[in-house]
Amino acid sequence: MTDAPKSAAPQPRPAVMTIDAYVPGGAKVAAVNRVLKLSANEGPFGPPPSAREAAAKAAAEMNRYPDGGSVELRAAIGARFGLDPARIVCGTGSDELIQHICHIYGGPGTDIVMSMHGFTMYQIAGTYAGSRVLKAPEINLTTHVDSMLGAVTPETTIVFVANPNNPTGSLLPESEMQRLRDGLRPDILLVLDSAYAEYVEAPGYNAGERMVDEGENTIMLRTFSKIFGLGGMRVGWGYGPPAIIDAINRVRGVFNVNFIAQAAAVAALAEPGWVEMNKAHNTLWRAKLSAALEKAGVTAHPTEGNFILTDFGTAERASAMDAFFKSRGIIVRGMGAYDLPHCLRITVGTDEECGLVAEAVSGFMATQNG
Repeated sequence: MTDAPKSAAPQPRPAVMTIDAYVPGGAKVAAVNRVLKLSANEGPFGPPPSAREAAAKAAAEMNRYPDGGSVELRAAIGARFGLDPARIVCGTGSDELIQHICHIYGGPGTDIVMSMHGFTMYQIAGTYAGSRVLKAPEINLTTHVDSMLGAVTPETTIVFVANPNNPTGSLLPESEMQRLRDGLRPDILLVLDSAYAEYVEAPGYNAGERMVDEGENTIMLRTFSKIFGLGGMRVGWGYGPPAIIDAINRVRGVFNVNFIAQAAAVAALAEPGWVEMNKAHNTLWRAKLSAALEKAGVTAHPTEGNFILTDFGTAERASAMDAFFKSRGIIVRGMGAYDLPHCLRITVGTDEECGLVAEAVSGFMATQNG
């Protein structure tokens, strides 16, 4: 038995203490009664009516454990997107799947590559797994294939690409995604995070199904948290080669997607016209809000998501704009954690919310330029 000082206490692995915890988008403002939450890229219209009904009905049986294999949900996803349910795995949001992927295919002595302004969960999960996370420079806030390939080392085992990317909203065409896959060693897992796929208007876009089907080294991740309005239920899914899906199933929580969430997600997939209505609204107001921001003197970066990355030139001005928003009960997302302290990310909300954002920015910028 090893003697230890009486003051000794359990210590985390050093790598864990280097992680900056993920900070979700804010939801409250002190002393403000009505808050407009535009900080988390949530769907502006809430969940589909059928999902609400399904969740309420399922709540009566919350004493029951959920289906550990999410069989009905995987079948519904497969039917909706034309995919083999056996090659689908569900998770507590796609975040859970990201974490499992990093632990299964990463770990001490391995490298993970992501773009400079990619989703921070890749860095958090990769570091937690013990990998070294390398960030490749972007060009015009867009993932740059040559930079990504240049960041690959002999120890690289995973490459993450969000397409469209959060928080920049930029998109790589499928030809560039294919060039990236072709340039990677076959033993490197390419993870295509397509959380915002349903909002894309760019012609020829493919969320990743085709690339998954072409080999054994690519997985596509999707979510119910955005256009399907189920962020609070935490439901994500992945589509990949059988061997990769099998590996994830071996380590995920056996009841990882809860009973009510499964019922709501199945119903959401079947809600007539829901995706089309939300996409049309987003396309319209994404353009209108971007134009209003530009007119006010703020750079609104091109985006294929349900959010707009706005550039205020300096961190000080972005912080002042953020405070001005809050004074009006509007919560947006600061981008300091993404090495973009001069920017704010604004979710495309309802007609009224977009109008209030445009009004606030116009008023603020008038004081800056006056």
